[in-house]
Amino acid sequence: MFKGYWPMSTYETKPRLYFAIHKHMHQPYYRAADSSFWNGELEAIFGSRCGNYTGFIPDAINNYLKGDLPYAGISTSWSGSLIEQLNRCEKENLCGGCFNNWNNSLKQTASVLSKGQHRRLMFTSFGFYHPIMSLIPKRDIIKQIALHRDIIKHTFGVDVSSILFPPEAAFHVRMVPALREAGITAVIYDSIHRYRSCKDYPYSGPTEGLLPPNPADQQNPPSKDWIQLSNIWAGSKISPSLLKPEYVKYEDVDGKVYSLIGIPAERYIGNEDGRGGFGALQYQDVLTQVLDCIIRFDSFDPAHPPFFVLHSDGDNHGGGADSYYHHNTERLVDWIKGDPRFELTTTEDYLVRFPPDPSKMVHIEPGAWSGADNGDPQFKKWFSYSENSYSPDLNSWAVLTALQNSIHSLEDSNLRVESFERAQRLLLTAETSCYWYWTGQQVWDQQVTEAANAAYNLISSSINTLVNANNESTGPTIFPPWITPENPGGLTWGQGSLKEADKKGTVHTFVYDISGLSSVELVLRSSGGEKRMAMNSHGAYPSRTNPMITADYFTLELPPSLGDVRYYIEATDKRGNRSFSTLERIFLGP
Repeated sequence: MFKGYWPMSTYETKPRLYFAIHKHMHQPYYRAADSSFWNGELEAIFGSRCGNYTGFIPDAINNYLKGDLPYAGISTSWSGSLIEQLNRCEKENLCGGCFNNWNNSLKQTASVLSKGQHRRLMFTSFGFYHPIMSLIPKRDIIKQIALHRDIIKHTFGVDVSSILFPPEAAFHVRMVPALREAGITAVIYDSIHRYRSCKDYPYSGPTEGLLPPNPADQQNPPSKDWIQLSNIWAGSKISPSLLKPEYVKYEDVDGKVYSLIGIPAERYIGNEDGRGGFGALQYQDVLTQVLDCIIRFDSFDPAHPPFFVLHSDGDNHGGGADSYYHHNTERLVDWIKGDPRFELTTTEDYLVRFPPDPSKMVHIEPGAWSGADNGDPQFKKWFSYSENSYSPDLNSWAVLTALQNSIHSLEDSNLRVESFERAQRLLLTAETSCYWYWTGQQVWDQQVTEAANAAYNLISSSINTLVNANNESTGPTIFPPWITPENPGGLTWGQGSLKEADKKGTVHTFVYDISGLSSVELVLRSSGGEKRMAMNSHGAYPSRTNPMITADYFTLELPPSLGDVRYYIEATDKRGNRSFSTLERIFLGP
């Protein structure tokens, strides 16, 4: 998995806390249907980030080298759409020429190794166009990762890591089978979703910015060392003993278990670091609180000492400032050199020195980092206004679902024409999470439809030929189902507070097939056995963006008070081709 071997004698005997730093870099295509679009606003956006996309990270790592930090490094995630646009800036001498030879320092630094022979500058795996991977089909996850792997190798001359930083740190265990197939061995996730997966999680109320965790996600044993961090904004308590890599599992509809390593990125400490680095984050004070708690509760494990990632944007706000990478990094190095209780390390070095136990697997609640409306388990940042009669976000998902099925159907057939590759690129571009981020602004709300229409214009005749031949073999595309209210029979949001939620939960999804749909059913597994129920079709989602194709909207009201249940959706097209959604979980309260 990772290079190197460390004998047992290297395990720590004195408590020490390890941490890593991850910087995320991204720019979307600001016109999904026209990657050549450029204007003065983009000139300013890119030009103001010249240092971020060229020398800032190498400069920070050079400070680690000057400070003789043996394992220190930075992991970083760069979207393919950013890299392609930087290459354009270089080729066309945009932004005053500041991106000429923009990748040289990064390439040189990527060859510098730590004491453990791992790259001090590690490019993590990522999705090329910055998709929310938990909300796109398995094959598209794999394709996004593969395309990203290729452009990193071509641009920086090094192999991408098998560690994934998912866009928006958005992780759902249903991603695990796709990630494993894509060659991913570990994924970075936001730590609050590990805390909330414990049976005794001390929910702090509305100030946490999240609803109480759904009991179906609270599958892990209780933790005993909950603390409230001070001298830092922290909306809830944390459990330091949980800050370490662990194997995370997912079970599919057939009972097959998949797993990979989950690496925690500490929510509150990472946020504070993202405000400006050392100084904005009181490193010594805050990290001492974490380590002292581990010592006080006697939870230090020398084979698995505490470790977490500090994750933040590397090109926005204080985490993207010149001072973060230079003056404040110098201060960070000086502090670490004088305090042996803490070590800045590359993630790969830590995993080789202290590998997690594969026999101990945990569950992690879905969710993203706090910058995405607190990263709730329902990913509601990408479902804005979903409770209304019309939601621009739901419209985009319905349109995208239809395009996915169209592209996948051609991909599986022998009718792939010359224009297919262009249409597929438009599909993958349309999966960019940014097109759901600024909901309510028409320029963003119409992006997915514009890309989908452009793609469908390229392939519509081939789709018609395939359908008329009556031999297409691709099953329906099923959008990952979501449930309202989020916690049936529990609590939901009221006016500035929490209120009791309806006991009846409603499952929602979009389904599309180029051959038409024959049936869409929900299979519910509870303590009383398995029950199959037909979902209610509401027809095509009522779009306001004039898409050429869009998926049908389905709902089903679940029986109340069933407790902890599992469910999935099965859809069949008019040719008899079947598809299954991933296996989902929900607690239906009393």
